[in-house]
Amino acid sequence: MLINETMMGLGKQRSVIREIFEYAKKRGAEIGAENVLDFSIGNPSVPAPDSVNETVKRLVNETDSVLLHGYTSAQGDAKVRKAMSDYTNKTYGTHTTPDNFYMTVGAAASLVISMKAMVLPGDEIITFAPFFPEYRVFAENCGAKLVPVMSLPGSFQADTDALEKAINEHTKAVLINSPNNPSGVVLSSETITKIADVLTRKSKEYGHVIYLIADEPYRELVYDGEEVPCILNYYKESIVCYSFSKSLSLPGERIGYILVSPDMTDSTDMYAAVCGAGRALGYVCAPSLFQFVAAECVGQTADISIYKRNRDLLVGGLAKFGFECVRPDGAFYLFMKTPEADASVFCEKAKKYELLLVPADSFGCPGYVRIAYCVQTEQIERALPAFESLAKEYGLC
Repeated sequence: MLINETMMGLGKQRSVIREIFEYAKKRGAEIGAENVLDFSIGNPSVPAPDSVNETVKRLVNETDSVLLHGYTSAQGDAKVRKAMSDYTNKTYGTHTTPDNFYMTVGAAASLVISMKAMVLPGDEIITFAPFFPEYRVFAENCGAKLVPVMSLPGSFQADTDALEKAINEHTKAVLINSPNNPSGVVLSSETITKIADVLTRKSKEYGHVIYLIADEPYRELVYDGEEVPCILNYYKESIVCYSFSKSLSLPGERIGYILVSPDMTDSTDMYAAVCGAGRALGYVCAPSLFQFVAAECVGQTADISIYKRNRDLLVGGLAKFGFECVRPDGAFYLFMKTPEADASVFCEKAKKYELLLVPADSFGCPGYVRIAYCVQTEQIERALPAFESLAKEYGLC
């Protein structure tokens, strides 16, 4: 074999989310896309705010083409990073500088670069289940072992007692995702405080820093007055991985950043390691045009009231039909318990009604499905009778 078999395997077998997404496209060609009730992928259905398109047009029309489409500094344009720092400090009361920010090709690149910057052979990264399945791919590709710890049943807040038991001398970092994909749960300030206390204690016990990585692409997508705690204000050994994909509805433009806490032990060295990891991985620089767009639109969001309406409609309907769901405080996913143990079997039965749901086994939480409600509201309205028929098949209503 003359090629990397691990990479070949990843290429031949898509994630379960992508498999269902591709099935949806194939099924749509057969019966019409409007007849397929696809809840598989987290692709925002709400358009980007008008300010994004207006900014793109103005930049294209008024900015020198060489500057607009040329290379920026590897870590990102200095003015762009200053805009990120100024906004973060104003919003969260932090004291970051532009040299704490590294612009990236979305949150996935932020995570991979951050892991690459810190991981040594034999290291472990702990995360809380349910978790985004690609975490395992990212960690293993960087030479680390991903160690899932189950969240608390019911609330799906992080189980800090289980975290403390899982940490050992090989633990390099704990990876959290709030609001969570797939549950939509927002980790409370109380939970973040407990995580920080555990990491402080365990870092001292093992004689080395244990980092906290916060994956935050859904940070602004919260409802009913919910707020996402800023981890920099809770634990100094923190890195934030952020993306504008969800907040500005720009998933295809691939723009985000890494924020290294200015209070981190050896913060300057960690930032240098981030820059080095980006270099080694071939990320020459983040897309220049959308760096400039992000700088001007930072803090804005698409119309998230549509997602809230979708959530309320779906949660209410599924509860009426007898399904048990985790009520999401953020993101645009609903986590539903399946009425039989095998979620894959449940999803196959759902296909009879053209309902495409994602079994949560690969999220580290068997017996649940993820429902992405970032779809047109009309799709949810059309899907509710199908969910009711499925519930009746299981004798739930």
